Amino acid sequence: MGCSSCSTGKDGQPRGCKNNGTCGTDGCNKLTVFDWLSNMSLPNGQKPFDCVEVRFKNSRKGFFRNTENLPLAIGDVVATQAKSGHDIGIVTLTGELVKVQMKKKKVAFDDESVLKIYRKASQRDIDIWQKCRDKEPEIQKRSREIAISLKLQMKLSDVEFQGDGSKATFYYTAEDRVDFRQLIKDMAKAFSIRIEMRQIGYRQEAQRLGGIGSCGRELCCSTWLTDFRSVSTASARYQQLALNPQKLAGQCGKLKCCLNYELDMYLEALKDFPSQDSKLMTEKGIAFCQKADIFKETLWFSYRDDPATWHALHKEHVTEILEMNKKNEKIASLEEYAQDNVNEEKLVFENVVGQDSLTRFDKPRKNKRNNKKRRKNKPKASRNAQ
Repeated sequence: MGCSSCSTGKDGQPRGCKNNGTCGTDGCNKLTVFDWLSNMSLPNGQKPFDCVEVRFKNSRKGFFRNTENLPLAIGDVVATQAKSGHDIGIVTLTGELVKVQMKKKKVAFDDESVLKIYRKASQRDIDIWQKCRDKEPEIQKRSREIAISLKLQMKLSDVEFQGDGSKATFYYTAEDRVDFRQLIKDMAKAFSIRIEMRQIGYRQEAQRLGGIGSCGRELCCSTWLTDFRSVSTASARYQQLALNPQKLAGQCGKLKCCLNYELDMYLEALKDFPSQDSKLMTEKGIAFCQKADIFKETLWFSYRDDPATWHALHKEHVTEILEMNKKNEKIASLEEYAQDNVNEEKLVFENVVGQDSLTRFDKPRKNKRNNKKRRKNKPKASRNAQ
């Protein structure tokens, strides 16, 4: 947990706001934006921007117009306009940076479709909102049972109540089109609320649910990543990664988003790098590229007749040989240009504590064979001896 109000308490449960990473203080770093203009005042005569950013459950955010000129700050719980009724959310950003975020999300400043903020949430609003949030796990479980009984090929991943408790949105994933008309009727009858079904992708599902990635950190999509760029296997090939689906796939089952982070650097380095499909013509025979290291700027070649012996060549030498081959000129052998095969010194890890053994605290094992021999060799005492 990022902030002190929702740090871990008993049984691994959040101690403070009990929102499990979406606390009111907005210190858990879940899709948050750092307000670097917070300590700066506006020029004289300029009015503050009248829109604020509000976050709801998990990663859902929206922009709302502050028509009542309420004094809002980050972390305030507000009642916002909805299609029907009102919703409850937490203010995550105010001021001029909201204009930047709206421009990034391609939302017009003067768009009439931008909803407005009614008021700061009262204690009654918060109680109703919290009561609805507490019912979500049980309703999600019951809705999954109804979907299984109807034999629908879909997965209900999350349930979100509207702040006033009048509507519930069910997020689901499915491979094909699903006819859930009967499902909506059964759920509306069982829960006595209005039902809205919303299909999301597998990456959006991982973004909403969150989790820990293979790197040991929280998922990028649920903490700071706001858009999903397409990731292809070519990204792994450019970075010379093994095409292992188990290692390249993330928690959503798709290719990891982090494969794109360093891709631009690799593409920039490969611009002046010889192709791995290049062949070197020598008097000893044709040489094929077996391996390339972008960081060391080295390529390994081997002859067709001797593929087990590799020769390391610098990329400049490879480019020079290719230029000679274009002029129908051959070099004598790769050994002339090959780098000296210097054996790398192996790191010997020493114990900085003082060469202590790892088993110094273990109890010494007794040798049972020696004990048996001692018992055999030991003279038996006479029973009558006193």
